[in-house]
Amino acid sequence: MKRIVTVQDISCVGKCSLTVALPIISAMGVETAIIPTAVLSTHTMFQNFTCRDLTEEIVPICNHWEKEGIGFDAVYTGYLGSKEQIAIVADLFDRFKTKENVIVMDPAMADNGKMYPAFDASFAKEMGTLCRHADMVLPNITEASFMTGMEYRETYDEAYVKEMLCRLAGLGCKIAILTGVGFREGMTGVMGYDKEKDEFFYYEHEKLPVSYHGTGDIYASTFVGALMNNKTWKEAIKIAADYTSECIRVTMNDKDGRWYGVNFEEAIPQLLSALGK
Repeated sequence: MKRIVTVQDISCVGKCSLTVALPIISAMGVETAIIPTAVLSTHTMFQNFTCRDLTEEIVPICNHWEKEGIGFDAVYTGYLGSKEQIAIVADLFDRFKTKENVIVMDPAMADNGKMYPAFDASFAKEMGTLCRHADMVLPNITEASFMTGMEYRETYDEAYVKEMLCRLAGLGCKIAILTGVGFREGMTGVMGYDKEKDEFFYYEHEKLPVSYHGTGDIYASTFVGALMNNKTWKEAIKIAADYTSECIRVTMNDKDGRWYGVNFEEAIPQLLSALGK
């Protein structure tokens, strides 16, 4: 059984970050270790949430693992709460990187043209420097625009997306992947770029007329789980996109669906079927 470690926060209620990464990747048959960067009572779309920062715990956890000789087939990062955490994670990448494993980075910090409230342009610049430590980077267009310095556009063409992917790869990662990319009415998708092969890949599916918190975390977690099931990055793009779309669909059709996240649990059988399990 393969083993990964994911580094991100725990929102105890809210269906995002570690509370989706852990069950999804585990359901895909992969041992999932965690490094929580913070513990929140709920995700930040709720009012009056509590938060306990865990920055001081990250290095001691890594030190203990190194002493125990614990290694990982993948290191996967999500939401990081500060520039200090970015620097610590850069060191974590270097400490646990091997010739055989893969480092996947989801720079969760912005959407719809705006940074999340806790972040600014200097944070995005630091996140961009983290790309050189990663093998694969999975931003949305907003996050990529802040990291690359490209103008954010709500209306764009294929040339714009390809330039953005090339600039992302220029930050140092091997494979850059942009989520939430659509070129046709009623459709959305994902485009990736393999720097070593100078090759682009695009996968599209129906764009559903709703939006929910946490779907980016679901996508990234499923992508990592698919890689650990020996899927190529192109196959992982498809599996993650189809599963995320199905999570949205079942939530949209559930009259009692939670407003704060998607019913990813209901769609797990479809995910396992896509893996041939």
